[in-house]
Amino acid sequence: MNRLVLATGNKKKVAELNAMLEGMNFKVMPQSDFLVESVAETGTTFVENAIIKARHAAKVTGLPAIADDSGLEVDALRGAPGVYSARFAGEDASDEDNVTKLLEELSFLPPVLRTARYWCVLVFMRHADDPTPIICQASWEGHIITERKGENGFGYDPVFFVPETACTAAELAPEEKNRLSHRAKALQQLIGLLQEIY
Repeated sequence: MNRLVLATGNKKKVAELNAMLEGMNFKVMPQSDFLVESVAETGTTFVENAIIKARHAAKVTGLPAIADDSGLEVDALRGAPGVYSARFAGEDASDEDNVTKLLEELSFLPPVLRTARYWCVLVFMRHADDPTPIICQASWEGHIITERKGENGFGYDPVFFVPETACTAAELAPEEKNRLSHRAKALQQLIGLLQEIY
């Protein structure tokens, strides 16, 4: 069994990724199990931030690390909230705060101009000095609706409408989201590459 450290403190992301990795010969452990503190995400792109997090987790634990950086890109906001998705409404913003700010920013726009997508970048580093980290990225297309719907998921899921399912991401069952989402697509790429390595 290969041990990997997951460079996140977000319990919902840990659960989501563990569910997707079930059946693989990996034991994925959150960095909190090793008392790894969060590192400042100083990158201007999802790729940069994911590399920063993976390198930090690998350095502190001595284990191979997977890091995820993901967020929402809204066309009408020129790609915002982007890398600031988790802190769109401020440093200590809750999901609720961020969604409220997003709805306010888009309140003047008709539905046709509310196109958006989730992005996920996954980085795998064999060790902290890995010169060739594996980088996988994928998107999930949708648009932002005017009011929250659904109780599942997290982040912007209650207002992220998915045309292929005719509902929001928060209305999908977890298994369905784990099949369709940006994170699911990026993880499928990563799993294929990890199987080649291991």
